[in-house]
Amino acid sequence: MHLIALLIGLTIERLATQLFQWRRMRWLDRIIDAGFRQAERFGNWPALIPVLLLAVLLTLPVFGVMYFLGDTLQGFTYLILAIAVLLVSIGPKDIGEEVGDYCKALESEDDKKIQDAAKAIIEDEVPSDERERIARVEAAVCVQANNRLFAVVFWFVILGAVSSTVGPLAAWAYRVTDLIRRRAVFSAARSESPGDCINRIRDAAILLHGWLAWIPARLTALGYATAGNADDAIAAFRAPSEERDDTTAKHSEHLLARVGVAALALQDRPDETPTQRGIRGAQAANRLVFRLLLIWAVVIAAMTLYGFTR
Repeated sequence: MHLIALLIGLTIERLATQLFQWRRMRWLDRIIDAGFRQAERFGNWPALIPVLLLAVLLTLPVFGVMYFLGDTLQGFTYLILAIAVLLVSIGPKDIGEEVGDYCKALESEDDKKIQDAAKAIIEDEVPSDERERIARVEAAVCVQANNRLFAVVFWFVILGAVSSTVGPLAAWAYRVTDLIRRRAVFSAARSESPGDCINRIRDAAILLHGWLAWIPARLTALGYATAGNADDAIAAFRAPSEERDDTTAKHSEHLLARVGVAALALQDRPDETPTQRGIRGAQAANRLVFRLLLIWAVVIAAMTLYGFTR
């Protein structure tokens, strides 16, 4: 039943991405902001404590539903609930849809549309240099795929092996930490005081999310080697990191970017324009993600058949 819920949820997510704009859950921003304001009243506390409390608070509704349904969470009831929770946990934006928007923007040669589409994928400032932007987008697709998809599936499956009801809860808990991280980064960017409490909350939110993304990031990176150019990807995986002072989250992001780009093994073509190169690279990265998703589905199915998951 756990595998069926996962496969149905992923299929719906792939085929009906246009219907799930509500997954961005902007309405939760007010709750998160209120949590940040309350955290400022306890400025002497380690910032990780209010972040954890806020994450628990946002996870409670799903836990409450599972607790009150109790023994009825089996069969069709569990299937519907697991699919629903999985759908809101994946995302909040579909990486394939954003790659499509980016490619359309490149074809239109509209600089404003290109910048907006690239920023949606990179989730950071877009380089002014065209070649650098192309490389950043390809790397960002590989990074965002783990954050938006593979890490959610990992926690859904791994803790679902312990208890089928815990799997959906774990997937939603991971997404909650990501929502808090995104909002904290946004709020800190607007803060005028560098020593403001929100900056400590931002660092704590990034740290918590980085912990939960650490194992999935390494499995995803190894998966890229399986789904793409294995030799180059394994060499990139083994290569020592030059960013020794980075946070846990940044280490994971650099690993995913380095291995993902190596797995693509794209070579520049002499007769290719920058626009054509950008489209080819973004689409190749998106196909790499899709191939890895198929591999994960096969592996999870095999684990289910042999009794490793429920």
